[in-house]
Amino acid sequence: MKILFISMPSVHVIRWIENLKDSSFELYWFDVLGRGRLETLDSVCQFPDWKKRKIATVKGEYFLSKKAPRIYKKIVPFLEVTANEALEKIIIEIQPDVVHSFEMQSCSYPILKTMQKYPHIPWLYSCWGNDLYYYQQFSTHLKKIKQVLQRVDFLHTDCNRDFTLAKKIGFLGKHVGVIPGGTGYKLAELEKCKLPVEERKIILVKGYENEFGRGLNIIKALQQLKLDYEIIVFGSHINVINYIIANQLDFKFFDRHGLSHQELMGLMGKSLLYIGNSISDGIPNTLLEALIMGAFPIQSNPGGATAEIVENGVNGFLIENPESIMDVQNIILKFLLSPQLAENAVKINSKLAQDRLDYKTNRVKVISIYNLINETRF
Repeated sequence: MKILFISMPSVHVIRWIENLKDSSFELYWFDVLGRGRLETLDSVCQFPDWKKRKIATVKGEYFLSKKAPRIYKKIVPFLEVTANEALEKIIIEIQPDVVHSFEMQSCSYPILKTMQKYPHIPWLYSCWGNDLYYYQQFSTHLKKIKQVLQRVDFLHTDCNRDFTLAKKIGFLGKHVGVIPGGTGYKLAELEKCKLPVEERKIILVKGYENEFGRGLNIIKALQQLKLDYEIIVFGSHINVINYIIANQLDFKFFDRHGLSHQELMGLMGKSLLYIGNSISDGIPNTLLEALIMGAFPIQSNPGGATAEIVENGVNGFLIENPESIMDVQNIILKFLLSPQLAENAVKINSKLAQDRLDYKTNRVKVISIYNLINETRF
């Protein structure tokens, strides 16, 4: 069975593909965004460097792309090779048995035309956190989402919320299950990286501040509380870094590429509390990693997705109003005033991790998806 993956370079895609190591599948990867090779298994045949000009650069082209992006988008196919054209060439060359795209807006929109041209090829789409929940509110995106979902044959989600949304929007194919975007974790290997609760003195903050992330509200809540904990901010966008510096906060920070995945997991194993806050997401991988590593999670709950993992006040706290600094502050105080919560949550989350986040268990689920698709072809 030939599987053609289509994605952006991502640690989650790498971890997904690595589940298929030593399998009998032939694996291919199309660099749909043209960002270069994926650091993955040597056995994966990659298609990078496909972006090529059809004609020489036209004077004023860059200006048009910035000032009139919609017009520019319409003329791009005359200027350079498109993702649709590159994909069709790959399909003709390798004859894939399934195309698997990760993410909607950047990785599935650009290939829709070609996938519609080859309706006999099964299309598996992995829904990422903001794909449906956030973009459904915009009419231009909703139209495109509907077109993709009408063509998609198989859907993988990281939460039940997005399967429900997909059906509401018009998906009529088969849902292959709820599996975390990064699949599973080797829990036994991570045990050595976990400190006992009583030795943890770090509050770990996800520093995303963009159209979705609301990390600054966490920073401001902690700024006012003046707690006697080491506060570390990871994945920080520049506006978060600038705020910390401008206000001379005694917070340690790392930018978006400041920590490897392994280093972040180690940091979570030393943290008492993890806080993530956004107006849109699925099940954040960082939330799952925090509860695996024994950090008590406080996480926003857009569309009820987080509540599928976190029972409010039991194994974590839910932020229901991500725009409110006071709400975030009150939840942090509630946790700090209930010392037994952390110990109890570690026990609950450890069992949850064993049941739902174990590498071996999820690897079997991943492989079974492609076996199911293979069976439906005959």
